[in-house]
Amino acid sequence: MLTAILVSLGVVFLAELGDKSQLITLTYALRHRWWVVLSGVAVAALAVHGISVTVGHFLGTTLPERPIAVAAAVAFFAFAAWTWREGESRPEDAPTVSEPRFAWFAVVSSFLLAELGDKTMLATVALASDHDWAGVWIGATVGMVAADAVAIVAGRVLHRRLPERLLHVLASLLFLLFGVWMLTARALGAPTPLVLAALGATGAAAALAALTAARRRRATIDSKLTNNSDTGRSA
Repeated sequence: MLTAILVSLGVVFLAELGDKSQLITLTYALRHRWWVVLSGVAVAALAVHGISVTVGHFLGTTLPERPIAVAAAVAFFAFAAWTWREGESRPEDAPTVSEPRFAWFAVVSSFLLAELGDKTMLATVALASDHDWAGVWIGATVGMVAADAVAIVAGRVLHRRLPERLLHVLASLLFLLFGVWMLTARALGAPTPLVLAALGATGAAAALAALTAARRRRATIDSKLTNNSDTGRSA
């Protein structure tokens, strides 16, 4: 069992470094408290690796990848819209508020959907077929949480250095790109050049929309300042 724990921990930790799940975790860490993100990642990792162990050790079957990828893409699009709307509706000088409702469930659900059928899950399935299933479950879960804790630290550092509204824009853009990638690469099985083209076009369109919204917001603020100044002179 100890061997299974150590092997699974090492394999999953290394597989997660630079993986999309780290970027997803970093995205959430830009907007939510570290303990909300880490606890959500831990629960999702426990669930996804529990499924992996069950599939690899007890069932010997595979999960339907494309329907799961479509569900994940839809979820990421919804999170992108939610994040964008939250950033647009919040005043620039608004004080820090409590966690948005359902934030923890959003972390768990999106992380779980993103990991189902991913290479990390497939590695866990393979490990569970040859090693102690409980050890693989424990090691894989700890390895994933440890790797994503690194992303949380990076997210907290950025959170202290960047403006709140910019963080919402970045988080919304990342969620949108995750959704496009899940839909084109995993659900539709598009070739890599087409996936990259879709990501580039989406990123450019999103950047243009963010720039337009920023200019419109700035024009509104300038207009209010001008009106207030004219009112003061009249008084």
